[in-house]
Amino acid sequence: MYEIVVKIPYGRVTSYGAIAKALGAANSSRLVGYAMNDSHKFRPDLPAHRVVNRNGLLTGKHHFSPESPMQTLLEAEGIHIKEDKIIQFKELFWDPVIELI
Repeated sequence: MYEIVVKIPYGRVTSYGAIAKALGAANSSRLVGYAMNDSHKFRPDLPAHRVVNRNGLLTGKHHFSPESPMQTLLEAEGIHIKEDKIIQFKELFWDPVIELI
């Protein structure tokens, strides 16, 4: 799963469900979320901030440190957020099933 996350391009985002589908486990988005929550312990270089829920909400934001909040990391990549939701989510969405073919 982390191999997919490192391929998410700068300035783009994907969802837990899209990663699960790319892994062949479409109904396991929650498990992907759990793995992303602890990813900083194993892969501090992982761009976990680029993984959000299926609606573009920053549901994992409380797992980021106060020094590097999820929203700040996304905004530094030019992604605009309003009320914890990515603006133009559909346009910024990176689908690993399509992109990694």
